[in-house]
Amino acid sequence: MAGRESPNGQVRPQAAGLVGRDTLLGRRIEVYDTTLRDGTQGIGVSFTSDDKVAIARRLDAFRIDMIEGGWPGSNPRDVRFFERMRDVELDHARLAAFGSTRRKAVPVEDDANLAAMLAAHTPVVTLFGKSWRLHVREALGASLEENLAMIASSVAYLREQGREVVYDAEHYFDGYADDQDYALATLEAAASAGAQCLVLCDTNGGRLPSEVAAATRAARERIAAAGIAVPLGIHPHNDAALAAANALAALNEGASHVQGTIGGYGERCGNLDLLSLLPTLALKLGAEQPQPIHEATALARFVDERANLAPNPRSPYVGEGAFAHKGGIHVSAVNRRPDTYEHVPPESVGNVRRVLLSDLSGRANLVAKADELGDGALASEAGTLVGRLKELEHLGYAFEGADASFHLVARKVRGDHRPYFTLHGYTVVIDKRDGDDGPRCEASVRLQVGDAFEHTAADGDGPVNALDRALRKALERFYPSMATLRLTDYKVRVLAGPDTGTASVVRVHVETTDGQRTWGTVGAHANIIDASYQALLDAIDSKLHADGVVPGQPFAFDAQPGEPIRIRS
Repeated sequence: MAGRESPNGQVRPQAAGLVGRDTLLGRRIEVYDTTLRDGTQGIGVSFTSDDKVAIARRLDAFRIDMIEGGWPGSNPRDVRFFERMRDVELDHARLAAFGSTRRKAVPVEDDANLAAMLAAHTPVVTLFGKSWRLHVREALGASLEENLAMIASSVAYLREQGREVVYDAEHYFDGYADDQDYALATLEAAASAGAQCLVLCDTNGGRLPSEVAAATRAARERIAAAGIAVPLGIHPHNDAALAAANALAALNEGASHVQGTIGGYGERCGNLDLLSLLPTLALKLGAEQPQPIHEATALARFVDERANLAPNPRSPYVGEGAFAHKGGIHVSAVNRRPDTYEHVPPESVGNVRRVLLSDLSGRANLVAKADELGDGALASEAGTLVGRLKELEHLGYAFEGADASFHLVARKVRGDHRPYFTLHGYTVVIDKRDGDDGPRCEASVRLQVGDAFEHTAADGDGPVNALDRALRKALERFYPSMATLRLTDYKVRVLAGPDTGTASVVRVHVETTDGQRTWGTVGAHANIIDASYQALLDAIDSKLHADGVVPGQPFAFDAQPGEPIRIRS
């Protein structure tokens, strides 16, 4: 087997029949994003019209070639989106409206769906039609000849209205497996009527790369034999986890247009994730793409935020785990040479390398973590610190995503940690009475800062929220920057006890922000309130330490919330 060097210096084997660098080297693949239409059909995905406009702008900045905005004939939100987009100037992308071929026995000029697509005033319209005899007969209730006429007349009408027409051959690969000649005839009908791109859809997402390759090759040959020059595209779904492989198979057979979504959002198991494919095209296969691949991670986070969904840490290239290393042997090797366990440099896609700390950690993890956090002193205590971390993990702690708690443990191991206050006790009360809508939660804390004492209470939406509010309320008198703290995430996991099969340990992970930075902390205990308290305490300690507050000198009433504490002399 021959080898070929990739852009990042690694040697990649080549084998007959596989997608190779020679296939796509120097080629330009047209990228069509359907996050705003197909992506919204995924579970838990919903965008307002404001979200859709913001995402469209961001996709344009990423130099996506076509943006499918929605189906204007299906809902008022998409109609509103297209109205708003008339006032938005896109620098690179062309906006597309989506819809189906005309209905059976309805003339094109009287079809409401085609009229809605035209009313969207987009330069591109994407029209889908049936390729599978099963759908023609069962879904449309039409004859095979009627379906061909519906495709041809709809494409021709939209072209007559001055629109660029992308034809999506729905269920093409399933239709090809059922009746090759008829599936190809539907493509020829669209191409002959003037379609400017024929997109082959694996709508059920279950076809294999070999099947996609064969059916794409057949489509290319059939259209060429008809004397029609029209590019082919691929629209794969991911129900068999083969969307990226199927896209590459089609591109290898000459397709030059690819459709997908950001994050792989879409119905059922989702669509092709463009941010998994585009880095492969640019970094591994030498395609000449205009997209700034180094901004891929930022784009993924932007869309996730607009969708109000947590980013998938296991997403290739852009996930938090894509370049995360936990095993000590891995970390040691990556410290010496990153490509031992990284297939591309993380910065090439805008991501970063992460070193995870756990009971699998070795000295190399701690040294790497010291470099990552800019704390060179950690390396000198690596041996002792590794031992302490493993003890804590045995008790239920986990320091992945809890760098602030890890730092606190390190300072304690070094002996340079001094507490900012002393807790003399807390009380949490949950009270529900007849007629109440829900339980009332109240927490009181008794603490000491220097020689001063504070005893205060606060209500909350739950016991942990009440405790968090009470702690911050008590400490604001001494540390005004506490007013800027806000919990952004709270996770609880019940673990099996370390020594018994019936006892349980609760691990609490808290994410906190002060508006400038965000940090994670962890607590573990058999009591959920005490585990939460530990995580909250670490979050407060991290804030005060980052602000440069000196323990024992808390009073700084001239400080403004969010500013570093200024100690009065």
